[in-house]
Amino acid sequence: MESLLAILIGGLFASAIYMILRRSIIKLIIGLSLLAHACNLLIFTIGTVVRGKAPLIEEGNKYVTETVADPLPQALILTAIVIGFAVTAFTIVLIEQVYQSVGVDDTDKLTASDK
Repeated sequence: MESLLAILIGGLFASAIYMILRRSIIKLIIGLSLLAHACNLLIFTIGTVVRGKAPLIEEGNKYVTETVADPLPQALILTAIVIGFAVTAFTIVLIEQVYQSVGVDDTDKLTASDK
């Protein structure tokens, strides 16, 4: 399971970097979103994937005696999803304003329009 997730994460990182390096601003937004998803999956994989085990200590025990899911990476990923959604929404609005004022989606032509 971890090797499949490692291949998926590597593919997401590669496609995210490819999209970020493109000249279109829309592809930049898609690449940043893919990069956020790849980072979330990386954090999830580092926190060890355990299916069907709740992150609870059984009643009467002081310590965890068997393998359970770690709740910290899950909480970090949930927070990162919300922050990533907010950043993506802000970026889309910002890019829409730039496109309305300049009329170009190409990043090379955006630098020439500053003059």
